Amino acid sequence: MSRSLVQPIGQKRLTNVAVVRLKKHGNRFEIACYKNKVLSWRSSVEKDLDEVLQSHTVYSNVSKGVLAKSKELLQAFGTDDQTKICLEILDKGELQVAGKERESQLSNQFRDIATIVMQKTFNTETQRPYTIGMIERLMREIHFAVDPHSNSKKQALEVIHELQKQFPIKRSPMRLRIGAPEKDFSSLLEKLSVWNASIVSKDDSGSHPYVVFEMDPGFYRDCSEFVSSLQGRFEVLAYSVHVEEDTHVDHYDDYEDVPAGPSRLPMEPSDSVSQLSEKLQKQTTISGGNENVKAEGKQNKCSTCQVLVGDANEFRDHFKSDWHKHNVKRKTRQLPPLTEEECMADLEVWDLKSDLKDYSF
Repeated sequence: MSRSLVQPIGQKRLTNVAVVRLKKHGNRFEIACYKNKVLSWRSSVEKDLDEVLQSHTVYSNVSKGVLAKSKELLQAFGTDDQTKICLEILDKGELQVAGKERESQLSNQFRDIATIVMQKTFNTETQRPYTIGMIERLMREIHFAVDPHSNSKKQALEVIHELQKQFPIKRSPMRLRIGAPEKDFSSLLEKLSVWNASIVSKDDSGSHPYVVFEMDPGFYRDCSEFVSSLQGRFEVLAYSVHVEEDTHVDHYDDYEDVPAGPSRLPMEPSDSVSQLSEKLQKQTTISGGNENVKAEGKQNKCSTCQVLVGDANEFRDHFKSDWHKHNVKRKTRQLPPLTEEECMADLEVWDLKSDLKDYSF
């Protein structure tokens, strides 16, 4: 004898559910929302409430389908209007996520914090910035745990403070430019010495003197307040200055247009005729030969390496070469440029030293 199947009636299946939970007056209240819509609602991207809520119903337990009692709603919210209560829970409640989603969010935030730490610090032994992988390894060694309810930048500053206790790490200085009235310029310089700031350049000859310096970011607020009291000009040139800087073709400080011809070759007063001829021979190897140097049109001069380079493509390739990058690093240390042969030898020695040291802590 066959039996007929009994289907449940009045059952509303909730799929693709994101639960928002709020505990109030000792009771738990939940609402069923669509995934990825709660955050859009809280950031004011989504305006339609029906696109966020699966139903205008308040539950005690969404997974079991238990509705909240009207007596509990009146006691906790002072009303039994389901829509108003849903809005309050949506704004103040805690979004429940699955284990894999929570793990993915924590992993992404951990990476963001490590990136901020990498951008703001450098190794005090090598004077180089750490890589992102090394920062993550150091964060795990100090057993850092991500707080999903806290700002990533705030946690990054806390990580830097903890890392400084165990490892050779330090915050990169800021580069600022400050202009002050002539009568207060001496007091400004005294204040900079108190903050242990390193002066890059200054000009006190005119009626509006200014100074460019680098200092620890911890004194930024004090510096801003002091300049405001002097009614001076305050400008941030770089929030994080590393010892080693990279260069791109878009940086025009080292770019000069030089017409073809021997009269505009790079010269120094102390160079003899033989030294100039040797330099000319080395420059022709970069520009592709004497024919390219004397070609019609304009040639490009790299003031960092003190050489002439051929057309725009060769000039762009020169900027990407190890020779140019190494001379840029020497320029930041106020050292003279090297020739291509001297640069290759210097890089080999540096690689040997790096292999021996291997960032031991």
